[in-house]
Amino acid sequence: MNALALAGTETATRLQCTDPAEIRARVQQAGVVGAGGAGFPTAVKLQAQVDTFLVNAAECEPLLKVDQQLIPWQAGRLIRGLGYAMVATGARQGIIALKAKYHAAIEALEPLLPAHIRLHILPDVYPAGDEVITIWQATGRRVPAGELPMKVGVVVNNVQTLLNVARAVEQQWPVTRRTLTVNGAVHQPVTLTVPLGMPLREVLACAGGATVNDPGFINGGPMMGSLLTDLDSPVTKTTGGLLVLPKNHPLIQRRMRSDRDILAIARTVCEQCRLCTELCPRHIIGHELSPHLLVRAVNYPQVATPQALASALTCSECNVCESVACPVDISPMRINKLLKQQLRAAGVRYQGELHGEDPLANYRLVPIQRLIQKLQLTEWYHPAPLRCEEPQPQQVTLLLRQHIGSPASACVQEGERVERGQCIAQVPEGALGAPVHASISGTVQQVTPQAITLLRG
Repeated sequence: MNALALAGTETATRLQCTDPAEIRARVQQAGVVGAGGAGFPTAVKLQAQVDTFLVNAAECEPLLKVDQQLIPWQAGRLIRGLGYAMVATGARQGIIALKAKYHAAIEALEPLLPAHIRLHILPDVYPAGDEVITIWQATGRRVPAGELPMKVGVVVNNVQTLLNVARAVEQQWPVTRRTLTVNGAVHQPVTLTVPLGMPLREVLACAGGATVNDPGFINGGPMMGSLLTDLDSPVTKTTGGLLVLPKNHPLIQRRMRSDRDILAIARTVCEQCRLCTELCPRHIIGHELSPHLLVRAVNYPQVATPQALASALTCSECNVCESVACPVDISPMRINKLLKQQLRAAGVRYQGELHGEDPLANYRLVPIQRLIQKLQLTEWYHPAPLRCEEPQPQQVTLLLRQHIGSPASACVQEGERVERGQCIAQVPEGALGAPVHASISGTVQQVTPQAITLLRG
């Protein structure tokens, strides 16, 4: 690499702020939360002191195409975002974990990598993007069940989160946009950036609408996404995708089953074959979680130990047990979710030992191509190219709780004029949460305990 190229690399990755407290303050003020999961406030996560900061760029949910397309476009910003996170947490090592098939992303990142940041190339398997599995694959460390990654000296964020960190630190710009994929049974599969609060009905229209007469919708990916019953629901900071499938597709039908039906199926057809446990990603790296025992507890509660029941709290809800493992269409994951609700209501916490990992662990993860076939998604698996033009909705509804923790409290009134980026809801003092900012300029049309609606103009 010549001197001019080296100078360009240094400029692209140079940090503008190296004060840990200032970085955390700017991230908090910008309302940055984890963009890849439950939305944990990022400023709180940046309080941890660790030796390794890991970027989870695996994006292993089939049909979702966000991070793999954002990286080539914003590689320098991603590395700077990682750099700010490393400064805030004291991390000496940065790792960007992504799949070998993301050729454009790798080519964009490699020339920009400083000495203390490296790439880790992941196999094309599911769930490579699970936080605990990614740490195991990229560092060899295993997070004990019920513990946070910082227990093993690691903090993890995904690509979009760290891009938001860089904007917050360098421009003091808050989170007002979300990049997501619209895929499946749509006329124009697409990945696009939209204002927060935009109705998913209008997001669907950006992809040309559904191609089937009786569609069903999933908010997120086909494995961990939830059934969407109201297209007027708004985009939030954690909306990863909008998938459209025929309503009779197995992925839609399974999500439409009631809890009562799920339990009835488990009681009548479970063969205790153990396949759900053999393929459980958390189990294979040494966690106590054994889905077949939790299904058995539905049938024979008298033989279920409190320790085994409490292990349901460690389930990541990756859905391998239901969508891949079970030969008789049971959902151990849904049973775990029901158990979690009961255990949390009773104040139960899991405490258990980390066992040895399965010697076949690397071979029990699910190849993505096999997963696509198993999920019956071959017909709906399309490229979803990144579109630069941003839609301009006339109205947005910004939820006051888009993250783990307490909802924000409105600090504007109906009829008030606001500008894009203005803080319109603040976190109560001392509460865990993140502020909400206007995603369009306009007038406050309505304020409720749940949301603020803005009208453009």
